[in-house]
Order: sequence, then structure tokens, then C-alpha cells
Amino acid sequence: MKVKKIPQRMCTGCMEMKPKKELIRVVRNKENEISIDLHGKKPGRGAYICKSTECLEKAVKTKRLERNLESKISEEIYAKLKEEIENAE
Repeated sequence: MKVKKIPQRMCTGCMEMKPKKELIRVVRNKENEISIDLHGKKPGRGAYICKSTECLEKAVKTKRLERNLESKISEEIYAKLKEEIENAE
């Protein structure tokens, strides 16, 4: 029997490769709207972040999340992300 490959993605905060299921996806669609994608199915350019506040703080400080999505991210989205991470912990 063939071993199933687990998809890996890089966290924009700590820059570590982790299983896709362990990360939160942030998506920018064609209308440049940024949203949090908990199921990983929304269309558009995505960036992944760990479910830890340290990784979110690093991504905000270095603006790596904005660079990966090629768009400015509002404080509202960062607040939603922080809330989502705190609920996950």
C-alpha cells in the first residue's frame, strides 16, 4: 500500500515547514479583499501562519504576510487573526 503524502506549507512567521492542517490560511482574492480561510478552499493567493501568537507577531513586525499576499493588510484582519489564534490555543 502506498504511503499518503502529507502536504507541507511554510509559516510566514517562523519560516518552518509544517503540515497544512496545522496552519491558518490567509487569502487575497481577485478583488484584493483579504480574509481568513479556515478550510483551505477559498480561491486566491494564500499565505500560511502557525497557530501561535509569536509567529503572528513576527509576521506583522517583518511585514512578511503583506509581502506574501502582495497587498496591504488592515489592522482589522490582524485582530481577527489574533482572535482566531487565541481560540485555537
